[in-house]
Amino acid sequence: MGYRSLRESLQDLERHGHLVRVGEEVDPFLEMAEIQRRAYIAGAPALLFENVKGSRFQAVSNLFGTLERARFLFRDSLEPVKRIVRIKADPGNAWRSPRGLLSAAWTAVRSLPKSVSSGPVLRNRGVLGDLPRIQSWPDDGGPFVTLPQVYTEHPDGGGVMKSNLGMYRIQLAGNRYGAKETGLHYQIHRGIGVHHAAAVRRGEKLRVSIFVGGPPAHTLAAVMPLPEGLTELLFAGMLNRRRFRIARRDGFAIAAEADFVITGRIDPTRTLPEGPFGDHLGYYSLAHEFPVLEVDSVYHRDDAVWPFTVVGRPPQEDTTFGKLIHELTEPMVPVSLPGVKALHAVDAAGVHPLLLAIGSERYVPYGEREPREILTCANAILGFGQASLAKYLFIVAEEDDPGLDVNDVEAFFRHLLSRADFRRDLHFQTRTTMDTLDYSGTGLNSGSKLVLAAAGRPRRELSSSPPPNLGLAALPGVLVMKAAAFPGYARVEAEMEELTRRLADRDLAGFPLVVLADDPEFTASHPRNFLWVTFTRSNPSHDVHGVASSIEHKHWGCEGPLIIDARLKPHHAPPLIEDPEVSKRVDGLASKGRSLHGVL
Repeated sequence: MGYRSLRESLQDLERHGHLVRVGEEVDPFLEMAEIQRRAYIAGAPALLFENVKGSRFQAVSNLFGTLERARFLFRDSLEPVKRIVRIKADPGNAWRSPRGLLSAAWTAVRSLPKSVSSGPVLRNRGVLGDLPRIQSWPDDGGPFVTLPQVYTEHPDGGGVMKSNLGMYRIQLAGNRYGAKETGLHYQIHRGIGVHHAAAVRRGEKLRVSIFVGGPPAHTLAAVMPLPEGLTELLFAGMLNRRRFRIARRDGFAIAAEADFVITGRIDPTRTLPEGPFGDHLGYYSLAHEFPVLEVDSVYHRDDAVWPFTVVGRPPQEDTTFGKLIHELTEPMVPVSLPGVKALHAVDAAGVHPLLLAIGSERYVPYGEREPREILTCANAILGFGQASLAKYLFIVAEEDDPGLDVNDVEAFFRHLLSRADFRRDLHFQTRTTMDTLDYSGTGLNSGSKLVLAAAGRPRRELSSSPPPNLGLAALPGVLVMKAAAFPGYARVEAEMEELTRRLADRDLAGFPLVVLADDPEFTASHPRNFLWVTFTRSNPSHDVHGVASSIEHKHWGCEGPLIIDARLKPHHAPPLIEDPEVSKRVDGLASKGRSLHGVL
């Protein structure tokens, strides 16, 4: 649409019935976040909070609350951007349509970032204390910016075209931050880390600009998984059909059409605790030492609106981001990963803990099909961008069921579990890196991975009827059992020896996967609960066991069911729980005669 501001996009949404104004005073401490969580689950319109307690600025949430609304915001640009992605995926085919190729080239050229001398955001200066201080969860370390666009340029040079725009956590207050300091949390694989490392090597502070608001395309660009060296500003220009305007003040890059801009420097010699923070796995990420941003300036527009979201156990608003990104980038998968037909990071499992894939299995021209080429595919996936964060990677062969949909998680599990041979198909990586936000491993950024690659004929019929008094079926072939509180890893082996002995005497032919849970009723009550508990609360190297297990030439396998110990462990981060008093207040805001009646 070529929006020139966030306010302009909100007016567009309101004209078409996609926005509701909330006139009552709302509290940024927990209350606004709970409203947003309910709004997302309800598929509600975007919410414009006109009276934020303690702030003179309005705030908006649920902007990307439904995939339909996200498509509406980019209704004039999605197809041209998809066309460019398809050309990138298959350049040879593009030459068959010169007109389309020329149109795509022109779209890219006219989307290049534009240097400007000033812009609306530079009209006002403020301080960090002016900004809405929204806290999402009771035990968060303080208020956070939840939709920041964090901009850095490579210290070795290159300017805008070697810039990185990412969405990293910004803690506005709490811990030991001064009045002109924020926390800056980024994960080890992120693009800003390359710039930070270069600044450390050069012995200098890294300049950072944090953009908040602006055209919605700018926010989406900050979460796009683009290749290193390709600036997100170009993508933002294509998606907004308007070039990303960049001004300069005191040596800092300024997004001229943002609602707010915070500028500052990271001192390579300083860190402070950042967190806790309720994160997308459904638990708190705990406080750890991270860089401190020493703030130089805070700018804002005359009509500034503060956009925010909530991060927590999926589904949340970032679920929509994931769907839209998948829609845009899907054609690139077969090109970037030859042999891989489809990938699905399972949102209900916290995204990175579980990745499902379908690949080609063409290595065996005769005899029974078994996993060979799909193992090559699995290795490629674990070396590919954010897919490298996968903790469990389950991959199957397209040839066994060409109609299998990787997004149909229940069908995928039925296909996988009916074919898996646990003597052969389990492949572990131990003492490796994992998602910074996943606390199931052996330390921060440290844990293990498990690839389960299954191909060939079905080996078993799956059951949904467990043996009496043994457990509950979460899915066909998946048995959830109650287990005593986790005894510590020093005693687990003895516990598992006893359990596997007992299970060996039971008829579990139809249940190749057994999950140990603290609360089996909750875990088995919905596939979403099974996925969340199983894959966020286990570390493959430590928590995967099996009936009649053995090691042959360093390869671990088992004859009977595979067991995943998904109990909470003492080193795990606590799960996110809402404040009941805040929930009551939000109930009141949704009562008859109030702005949110019929919305939540």
